[in-house]
Formats: sequence, structure tokens, C-alpha cells
Amino acid sequence: MAIAEVTIIPIGTATTSLSSYVAEMQRKLETLEGVEYQLTSMSTIIEGPLDRILEAVKALHEHTFESGAQRVSTSIKIDDRRDKAGSSVQKLASVHAKLAERGGAE
Repeated sequence: MAIAEVTIIPIGTATTSLSSYVAEMQRKLETLEGVEYQLTSMSTIIEGPLDRILEAVKALHEHTFESGAQRVSTSIKIDDRRDKAGSSVQKLASVHAKLAERGGAE
């Protein structure tokens, strides 16, 4: 399973606030099958098979145009590990375990 961090920025909108676009993208993600996602303060994390992630990113990119944007900038960072299964939760747990080994856990 791959993990992608996606940032989609509508450009040339009527306001500097983008939260309505972000909300629309989250609603669009709810309709897509085969991926899990998590909204963060700066981006959205999407997990699933790589082909489904790329389809989801395309759907979000196009949906932003459908929501009224005249120009859209999309950035994608992909972590595709194939030697063993992984997830965002697993990656965080691994770091927290290493922090606990040295007494730096929260």
C-alpha cells in the first residue's frame, strides 16, 4: 500500500480563504472507493494502492476546477514501500517506539 501527501491549491480565487475548497475536496474523497484519507492542517494524506491514489488525486484536481477555480496547482509526495505492508499509523508508531527507547516518548 502506498501513502501520498497531496496539496491542491486553487489559484485566482475571489478570496484568500481556501477552506471551502478543502471542504469540497474532502467531500469528494468520501465518494471514492479503495483509498483511506486523513486531512491535516497543511495537506491530505491518502493511502491505498498506487493506481487508486493517482485516480483520487486526478479526481480532486478536476473537482477543484468544477468548484470554480480557474487555475490549480497540485503537489504530490508518494511513499510506496513494497517490501512490507505499511501505513501512516504504522510509520508514526515506529517513530514513537524509537523515541520511547531513549526516554523521549510523549
